[in-house]
Amino acid sequence: MLNKILMILLVATYSFAQSKEEISWETKFEKSNYFSTSNYNETIEYFNKIADNSEFAELKTIGISPQGRELKCLIVSRNKNFTPQETKENNNAVILINNGIHSGEIEGKDASMLLLREMLIEKTKEKIFDNVTLLIVPVFNVDGHERSSPYNRINQNGPTNMGWRTTAQNFNLNRDFAKAETPEMKALLKLYSEWLPDIFIDTHTTDGADYQYIITYGITNHQDVPPSTHEFVNTKLIPRFEKDVNDTGYLIMPYVGFIKGDYKNGIRDWVSTPRYSHSYAGAQNRIGVLIETHMIKPYKDRVYSTKAMLESIIRFGSENYKELNKISQDADKFMIDKFYTNHKPYPINYNITDDSTMFNYMGLEYDLYNSKISGSKIKKFTNRKNEINVPYFNKVKIVDSVSLPEAYLIPNEWKSLVSILELHGVKTQQLDKAKKYIVEKYKFSNVKFASFPYESHFIPQFDYSVIKDTLLVNNGDYIVFTNQRSLGMIAYLLEPKSRESFVKWGMMNIIFERKEYFENYSMEPIAQRMYDESKILRDEFNKELIDNKEFANNPRERLNFFYKKSPYYDQNHNIYPILRIVN
Repeated sequence: MLNKILMILLVATYSFAQSKEEISWETKFEKSNYFSTSNYNETIEYFNKIADNSEFAELKTIGISPQGRELKCLIVSRNKNFTPQETKENNNAVILINNGIHSGEIEGKDASMLLLREMLIEKTKEKIFDNVTLLIVPVFNVDGHERSSPYNRINQNGPTNMGWRTTAQNFNLNRDFAKAETPEMKALLKLYSEWLPDIFIDTHTTDGADYQYIITYGITNHQDVPPSTHEFVNTKLIPRFEKDVNDTGYLIMPYVGFIKGDYKNGIRDWVSTPRYSHSYAGAQNRIGVLIETHMIKPYKDRVYSTKAMLESIIRFGSENYKELNKISQDADKFMIDKFYTNHKPYPINYNITDDSTMFNYMGLEYDLYNSKISGSKIKKFTNRKNEINVPYFNKVKIVDSVSLPEAYLIPNEWKSLVSILELHGVKTQQLDKAKKYIVEKYKFSNVKFASFPYESHFIPQFDYSVIKDTLLVNNGDYIVFTNQRSLGMIAYLLEPKSRESFVKWGMMNIIFERKEYFENYSMEPIAQRMYDESKILRDEFNKELIDNKEFANNPRERLNFFYKKSPYYDQNHNIYPILRIVN
């Protein structure tokens, strides 16, 4: 009987061991000799398998795509803190890795799978996340990921099939961080504002000229972050991951543009606005990292160079988690002290200056040949290496800024904008009774629209003037105080001069539309009476007749001159409904 029991236990143990051995951790990328990438179902199956086989990982659904696919996020924590509150209590640094925002650029997904296997399954790199909590989005643009084809990116060398750049609704998610109108972005921003990661990494593949570098990066390291963050990034984080990636044999440099289209003329840095991922992190007082591998290099090298950079930043975060925590806390305090308490203007636009330093650029020579098709000369890059010192324009100046009011007032009828602000972590309050405020309001003029849509919107251009007024604000309207850590996003979204404002994005174009008009026979006697009774108006009208022939020859516009100054004209036309409290 005892022998029988032992036999049963032996068989059971063998069967269990065999079932464990049957789990294959080899990725499709590896099985295909580094040419292919897994589809959505294969990807999610792999991440599920990671979560099922590691006590340190938990896979969560964070949203649903327009085509009904689940957006997933894998949370990795050595101390099993799978909520923001638990993580905060344990002082872990938080790193968010977002893959496949442009899902044809998918190296980050395969790199994450390889790194997770080494950390959680093989345990060869299990120490690198001791003091960090990782949030890893396997594929962000899940619908675009499944619009798979070998022809989706004409400039790109693999994988064999790759996803499409935009979503099923044709939105570019890396233009949607500020306006947040896609369901995918709403899901990611909810995750972001709940966790407030100390470092946000977004993985991409670049287009452009060829060069020796395998991987490039953009990072928040100018005036778009507080001074302490700026110093930390430039003196500690960048030198660390540049050394680590270079030590693996993959050349790395900043993500730059060329002066007049040729690196021999010099290279330039850039500071973008928070419609883009890494700049969004900067507007949230956090470190943002953009990874851009080079599209012509072999897919294998692009994946492994991305993996090397992810590993370096994770290891750095774990070793410096206490300082990262302090950097984030200090950044929030700095923003409130400087831009609210001390009323310094908040910067919303930057330019590169004419100052430069020399950079040892490792390029590739190109030949020019005559194209019968284009009728011009076309560049053809060669394998001839060219190491050359070129001017590097990486000094930044602030070219536009705005002074923040005590608070903004948003009418209840525009509460859809309030919900977007809240996604960004902005705190809002709904007024429980009507109240008078001294306010500034903007009146727009010279409004013109783009002739072609951008991200589904016809972008307006305008001038505006400021009107000071005392208004009774309605019960149910919203007040947004600027005395909060997210004041940067408040400024970007609510100030019309900002490129990221709701109104500049064309999300409020209805305020520019006239809805009431006049018949000439009704307006003519009113206009005549106004002309006779007001010398100021009469002189202004006569001057316009002399100065503007087009106006003088247009009967409708001559009457419209008076209509717009009459009490019949819509007093809300071209008036920005969002008010600034200044008392």
